Amino acid sequence: MPALDDRDGVIWLDGAFVPWRDARLHVLTHGLHYGGGVFEGERVYDGRVFKLTEHTERLHASARELGFAIPFSVAELDEATRALVQRQGIVNGYVRPVAWRGSEHIGVAGAGAFVHVALATWEWPHVFAADAKERGIRLGTSRWRRPAPDTAPVRAKAASLYNICTLARDAADRDGFDDALLLDYRGHVAEATGANLFLVAGGTLHTPTADCFLAGITRQTVLDLAGDLGIPVVERHIAPEELGRFDECFLTGTAYEVQPVRSIDAHEYRVGRTTTALAEAYARLVRSADRGAAARAAVSP
Repeated sequence: MPALDDRDGVIWLDGAFVPWRDARLHVLTHGLHYGGGVFEGERVYDGRVFKLTEHTERLHASARELGFAIPFSVAELDEATRALVQRQGIVNGYVRPVAWRGSEHIGVAGAGAFVHVALATWEWPHVFAADAKERGIRLGTSRWRRPAPDTAPVRAKAASLYNICTLARDAADRDGFDDALLLDYRGHVAEATGANLFLVAGGTLHTPTADCFLAGITRQTVLDLAGDLGIPVVERHIAPEELGRFDECFLTGTAYEVQPVRSIDAHEYRVGRTTTALAEAYARLVRSADRGAAARAAVSP
């Protein structure tokens, strides 16, 4: 993949399209020094951004959690995103909205710093190898943990919270895994570095309670699809000692989509019927403008 700062095309920055290579920020930007930034990840399927407004609304909500307001409405950002995708000619790809405090002053306090917003989009087919959907990926449990709700803005998709994910993912890569499993501050199973976790036992879907990490939009979509398919769902705290009791495992996220997992540490899983059914239903849904039609297709013989 070409370096992300050296490409042709345009990026939407603070209300205008600018040449890709000119979309820059100053080295004394507050968001760079103190983590005052939030972002989103969105997928483009057949030229249409999946659940665009939900992502834009979450970008606004994340900014509020960090104590600043985005100077563009949800409708304005939605319109700008569609225009950018069309202008860049993206048929199947990724969109990265990001908002951050600027360089008006340097210091821990963020009040008074101008809030910048940018949108970028590019072609991006897969997070993992092309055969990862069929084979599944391998996770290793990280020593890093998700923080308690009273120690970090856990309801925000905040750039600062992803330091933990970067450390965990880099260690997983060094150890020969595809991704890392993070526990939470209590020692419960939480999530992967960029995706929510699901486990299957006896046809029932289990997922950790999202009380100290982000409950993803894809996570909720899969929960809705499970309801459409008649798959029982249990949201609860899951202890690491339970991981060997499950038959299937998969991750969900905008970039990951529905990604099967074949092992966590020494625990092995199969890419089974429940994972396959949900992955297929999700694949239909993201390319359908009608969720009801996608759900009916999922349950039809």
